[in-house]
Amino acid sequence: MAGVKSSDPQVLRGEYLARVGDCSACHTAPGGKPFAGGLGIASPIGAIYTTNITPDKETGIGNYTLEDFDNAVRHGVAKAGHVLYPAMPYTSFAYVKTDDVKALYAYFMQGVAPVKQANRDPDVAWPMSMRWPLSIWRKLFAPAPVADNTPAPTGDKVSIGRYLVTGLGHCGACHTPRGVALQEKATTNEDGTAFLSGAVLDGWLARNLRGDKADGLGSWSEQDIVDLLKTGRNSHNASFGSMTDVVQHSTQYMTDDDLQAMAAYLKTLSPLRADAPTLAYNDAAAKAMFDGTTKDPGALLFVNNCAACHRTSGKGYEGVFPSLALNPSVNSPDPSSVIHIILQGAQMPGTQTAPTRFAMPGFADRLTNNEVAQLATFVRQSWGNQASAVNADQVGKMRGQVHALAAPAR
Repeated sequence: MAGVKSSDPQVLRGEYLARVGDCSACHTAPGGKPFAGGLGIASPIGAIYTTNITPDKETGIGNYTLEDFDNAVRHGVAKAGHVLYPAMPYTSFAYVKTDDVKALYAYFMQGVAPVKQANRDPDVAWPMSMRWPLSIWRKLFAPAPVADNTPAPTGDKVSIGRYLVTGLGHCGACHTPRGVALQEKATTNEDGTAFLSGAVLDGWLARNLRGDKADGLGSWSEQDIVDLLKTGRNSHNASFGSMTDVVQHSTQYMTDDDLQAMAAYLKTLSPLRADAPTLAYNDAAAKAMFDGTTKDPGALLFVNNCAACHRTSGKGYEGVFPSLALNPSVNSPDPSSVIHIILQGAQMPGTQTAPTRFAMPGFADRLTNNEVAQLATFVRQSWGNQASAVNADQVGKMRGQVHALAAPAR
């Protein structure tokens, strides 16, 4: 991160924690100065723009005391007294311990360069722009910040991983489904199996991170999880959507010990659907394509558009083009990501340990809604995959979302 060099151990600890919390991803606009804010975040009530969290005294947080900083980060209350929109994941940061808040404060005050950039008001129309309802929302759904400041014992990987995943990592902010009031249905595993069970965000499915073998992490080893977080790819899958930014800006910089701890904790989560069948590879589709006997229109579309990279076996090329066979994202009950990636394409992040950014082109201009549905259905029901079919209406809705998300901000 660009900033002010410091040898203070607390500042350096705060810099690392800011990486873990991926603060730059939200508080840095494309082409903007680090942490100066201005990134537009789409919400059901309108666009919300992230704030300047550099130590500038006029437009940033330079006049924040430690208490002010803690109130914003863990309580969701700004120095001015208004409640923050929950686009700021204070419901997760409530689980961050006070010593780590102090380290973050030290970093943002001493290790970040001040930038004078005024904050932008949300594009939220009245009456939804009124802040007082957020106070009620906060009382109903935000957990009380933790009081226990005792660090997890050294070597207790699961406890350390739980702390990182639940707190600063704020994995639940994307991977946990939300209720009618847009609240996370669970902020910890103790709240129920909705925690980290998957949710749609910006047209992408933030996938199930629980122990389900078909669409979760049940068939992955701890090392598989570490590999994805460190490099953006593993032998089963590759990161896409907003997870690409997480790997790019956050998890690739985490220590191996912390990544191993996160993986160890995630592997303790019970499956959401314990009675779901275990998937096994089936080569029938591959043989039919190889022999030229298939009449499935989705298979023909796959041969013409996808097989060069993902192979007729559906197994792809490890570390380069992800396997589609038995892929958890492909087998999710929600086909959002499969449809989205066919329409828009995707690119792997370039990381320190895997710098090549392999990319898949989008086919929105090449395939009709019906053809995308046929292709997606074929992929979700071949090589042992057992997911539901996709229809043209679902593709049409996703095409509209992709178009809207690609529109330039005003």
